[in-house]
Amino acid sequence: MTEIAYALYLTITIGITIWVARTLSTNGIVFLIQCFGHDAELAKSTNHLLVVGFYLVNIGFITLTLALGAEPTTLPDAIRFLSGKVGLAVLVLGGMHFFNMGAIAHFGRKVNAWLGETAAKAA
Repeated sequence: MTEIAYALYLTITIGITIWVARTLSTNGIVFLIQCFGHDAELAKSTNHLLVVGFYLVNIGFITLTLALGAEPTTLPDAIRFLSGKVGLAVLVLGGMHFFNMGAIAHFGRKVNAWLGETAAKAA
């Protein structure tokens, strides 16, 4: 039962991580282009770096939490194990999303202001 629960946990959480990263990357590029003064190259580069960091942090978290808690021995234990660990991983994914959005909006405004100043000096 333990091996099945661990395999399900890894499959579910890594699958969710990949889905979330692809969704945020695909739909977030428009936001990033706007934040970075319509510099598509900078936005795409930043988007890629965010995805790589997202994977590293979340897969690291998922693998670290694998060792936490009691190993499930019965079906009810396995269900509790999966719901607790998957729920925690999803909450961390959501928290990372909000943190990233705040950071992008903050730094995007700074880049936009810097681009505006650079354009004004060039004119």
